[in-house]
Amino acid sequence: MLIRQGHTRNHAIDRRLACVLATVAGAVNTVAFHAVGFFSANMTGNVSTFSDRMAQGEWLAGAFYLSIVLTFILGASASTLMVNAGRRRNIRSVYALLILAEAVLLALLGMAEMFLQIPDRGAILVLGLSFLMGLQNAVVTRISDARVRTTHVSGMSTDIGIELGIWLDKARGRDIPGMSDGYREKLGLHVRTVLSFLIGGVLGVVLYRYIGLALLFVAAAGLFVLATSGIVRSRAEAGSFAAE
Repeated sequence: MLIRQGHTRNHAIDRRLACVLATVAGAVNTVAFHAVGFFSANMTGNVSTFSDRMAQGEWLAGAFYLSIVLTFILGASASTLMVNAGRRRNIRSVYALLILAEAVLLALLGMAEMFLQIPDRGAILVLGLSFLMGLQNAVVTRISDARVRTTHVSGMSTDIGIELGIWLDKARGRDIPGMSDGYREKLGLHVRTVLSFLIGGVLGVVLYRYIGLALLFVAAAGLFVLATSGIVRSRAEAGSFAAE
């Protein structure tokens, strides 16, 4: 799921990766909200709240919402720089390595929140998660040539509406030639991604009630398994190419 890129990927690979990462994103988003009352992956809502706070003269609160958005952007930028560096060096496992880094950082964030007595723990939690969600979303965007998003629902919901409109036109025999190519696969991808985000959110709430911030370790473990399987497969494929 984390080796092939762009046109070399098929819809099945995109669907599996989208479902796994969207589930993690949904769970992490609910952790941030239940722990400190902020969403770490909802940039639309954070920008809207930022504008609302600024309009009401609540400068400090507005600045914090802005910092969440900027941290998300920083995570996406850092991810892009590392992907570019890896591709320049022909590191086929660069995407898997980035997800592995996300898993490690997520576990470290969980340890800091649970075991260290530090000031402003809530702010550190939401900003840390926002950085990691930006990193993750950039990884899946780059590897899929922007076919997949995993940390927000607005764009995916728009895509679902577009594909449904194409389906309705096609059902009435009014589709435009070329526009309906692959619409079933795209619709299936976006619906599954949104459902996975939803399921991740539900699981996140349930597990948070029982284990609290230890949920971060569960999410990190899932990412670790995904990343290590990609790294192992990349090395195996590299070995087979060398043998040939």
